[in-house]
Amino acid sequence: MHMIPKILVFAGSIRSGAYSGKTADIAQHELAKQGADVTRISLADYPLPIMDEDLEAEKGIPENAYKLARLFAAHDAVLICTPEYNGSMPPLLKNTIDWVSRISQDGGKPLKPYSGRAVGICSSSDGHFAGIRSANHLRAVLAHIQMEVIAPQVSVPNGAEAFDEDGNFVAERLSKGMQRLCRSLIEHARLLSTRVEI
Repeated sequence: MHMIPKILVFAGSIRSGAYSGKTADIAQHELAKQGADVTRISLADYPLPIMDEDLEAEKGIPENAYKLARLFAAHDAVLICTPEYNGSMPPLLKNTIDWVSRISQDGGKPLKPYSGRAVGICSSSDGHFAGIRSANHLRAVLAHIQMEVIAPQVSVPNGAEAFDEDGNFVAERLSKGMQRLCRSLIEHARLLSTRVEI
């Protein structure tokens, strides 16, 4: 009996109709179809101030950063779908990653939200570069914080034409790529599981 991996899915944009959100929807369905227990969140529900060490010294780490850190720790793997802003990841996503990285303890107990956890990346953009630059920057940041970034990646070009009216990918190549990414993430989730029961 294989354990059912718990996978956290979110987009790096909170704009309604964002391509990254639509990509995250597809990932959520595909992971569930392949047998994962999926938690889908929106970063809109975890607003955080801009990372500021003076603010941290004065007021401590915001509660929403702790909530996110606990969510990361309670899952075997994470899937992040990022848009591309000026050739990189959006500030919302980077700020979220930075705040959560400040956390190593929760109520006196060690908490490791990132270390050794499997993570997959999707990207999307309006143009034909498909958010590849954003994905590359995100990959570097996730590797730096000791996450295990899996190799398969789904990058969605020309976002306005990429989805049909049911919200699926128009291109079969992207659907196949998503199946492959989800399969790999589930395998890695099972191998690397360090989740904390909450």
